[in-house]
Amino acid sequence: RSLQPRKGFTLIELLVVVLILGILTAIALPSYLSSVNASREGAANANARALATAVQSKAITAGTYDTSVADYATDLGGAVPLNPCTGTTTAGYSIAATATTATVTAVAGSNCGTWTTQTFSLTL
Repeated sequence: RSLQPRKGFTLIELLVVVLILGILTAIALPSYLSSVNASREGAANANARALATAVQSKAITAGTYDTSVADYATDLGGAVPLNPCTGTTTAGYSIAATATTATVTAVAGSNCGTWTTQTFSLTL
């Protein structure tokens, strides 16, 4: 038998560290996922607002609303912004129009959980 002290950690010490890390993860993960969803929702609504501005600008010039999202790519800097809740561009937003009114909304996809999209109402 050697009289030198042993180096290293005991099994109990390692289990305590793993337990503490598990508890911290269980506390932090839901908060992190909630903030990720909130930022995706905010980005989707902000992008829908930018699209609504482009729709209104084009309608003032043309005298009518165009409901094709892809037609606004040039007005939005060359591309329709990605809807982070759906992971798509043109299918991520909805434009509904009559002769004198239109609404623009971000489509609620599966990447954001349950949320209520903002609807932007426009009038000529």
